[in-house]
Amino acid sequence: MLENMTDESPISYEAAVRGTPVLSSTGAEIGKLEHVLEVPELDIFDGIVIGTHAGLRFVPADDLTQIFLSHIQTGLDDAQAAALQPPDGPPVYRVDALADSGDNMHDILGRMFGRPHWIREHD
Repeated sequence: MLENMTDESPISYEAAVRGTPVLSSTGAEIGKLEHVLEVPELDIFDGIVIGTHAGLRFVPADDLTQIFLSHIQTGLDDAQAAALQPPDGPPVYRVDALADSGDNMHDILGRMFGRPHWIREHD
């Protein structure tokens, strides 16, 4: 199956990768995927959060037309995309995988003890 997949192959939201370009209905890039909002226990896909030049913005699942390997297509025109609101709710944290990747003593000790560096995405 994988050998038949191209960049234009549709994929599930569960396979979407952080950094994937998100496009408006006109084909203009409106941002890059930061993370998917879902409730896995209930199999609910709420939408995506994208990073834009104006900060994080929420795109509801109803406004997404297709998720591809190469990009995520929305049904939003450019004006609607510019009016997207920041996500609300509790802050999102992620582990910074590149922290402790240097050669100084702080980084070496961080690798030795497996200390994750949590980064707060935004308020």
